[in-house]
Amino acid sequence: MPVTSRGLSPFLLAPLLSLSTMALADSAPGPVIDPEATSLPKTQAGPHDQRVTRFEIDEESNIVGEARVVEAEKEDTLLDIGRYYGIGYEEMRRANPGVSVWYPGEGTEVTVPTRFILPDADHEGVVVNIPEMRLYYYPEQKEGEPAQVETYAISVGRMDWSTPLGETKITEKQKNPPWYPPQSIIEEHAEDGRELPDVVPPGPDNPLGKYKMRLGIPGYLIHGTNRPQGVGMRVTHGCIRMFPEDVEHLFGKLPVGTQVNLVSEPTKFGWRDETLYVQSFPLLEEDRRSPVLKRVLDADEALVATLKRHDIDTDIDHRRLADAVLIPDGAAVALNVEPEEKAPREPLPGSLYDALPMPPHLLYQSVRVLEST
Repeated sequence: MPVTSRGLSPFLLAPLLSLSTMALADSAPGPVIDPEATSLPKTQAGPHDQRVTRFEIDEESNIVGEARVVEAEKEDTLLDIGRYYGIGYEEMRRANPGVSVWYPGEGTEVTVPTRFILPDADHEGVVVNIPEMRLYYYPEQKEGEPAQVETYAISVGRMDWSTPLGETKITEKQKNPPWYPPQSIIEEHAEDGRELPDVVPPGPDNPLGKYKMRLGIPGYLIHGTNRPQGVGMRVTHGCIRMFPEDVEHLFGKLPVGTQVNLVSEPTKFGWRDETLYVQSFPLLEEDRRSPVLKRVLDADEALVATLKRHDIDTDIDHRRLADAVLIPDGAAVALNVEPEEKAPREPLPGSLYDALPMPPHLLYQSVRVLEST
């Protein structure tokens, strides 16, 4: 595949830049809902079985699981169905456009996005992909057995309280922890007319839930919740929030000292059964100020790395890739060109700028600015 000196394929860049700025608006994440400040409807879902999100890792692939389609029952919400399969709010909302989150309706077909491309990070300890709002746990491989991964929906910090990136470790574990809200959170609640005490004891009103694991980054935790319907949203003050059953499950497995790698991979590429896939997620709010071109360049860098790692030589449907990168919905999309779709390639423009359908200066506008045009 031809590349420029910057590693950017002109066949990828041209269709990416031909997308309208109106299309970019569809890539925005859903509305931010604070479950602590909003009376969300109660969900009926009980704890799910962690076996539904535990997978063996194929040595020849970095993809696990398969997407499911199920029929909603009369009393189901998308959150009920998602929790049963270990999937969070945003994942379910993006996978089911046009379906009511709270009342999908009896017999409605609901997509459950349980196919995952593993993050491009060492398969060790815990890896958290912040834009995906998903945690991956890699148990120590036993001799003679295949490697495994367990994956869990999480909530991460909203813009003013973003979850940090980098490698750290679990430094402390506590069951039934009290919560000592920092002064900044007490003041934030007071501005909304909600009073917080200096300490919230263990119990149903404690937002940490029944388990917490402290990270080496001061002030940040992995913990449960007393409002599981909020898992899968950007609603925390920077901590990593999990379904109660998930954090209980991991609490017993992760000793103090476990490595935790916090990464930001909004676009991931995977390879399975001779097929190349892309999985793309909306940028974090604080990253949406960056130029559109940066998202394109970052995606292309990840693509080139995947092609080299798996020694892939295949024709790629760059239009499909463009749609996935700039209108991300979290679905794993196959990128191979089917034989019947192949056609003689038109001559390339004389230069890269000749191929741009938009004024070049727009490439340096932020995603947020383009969405507002």
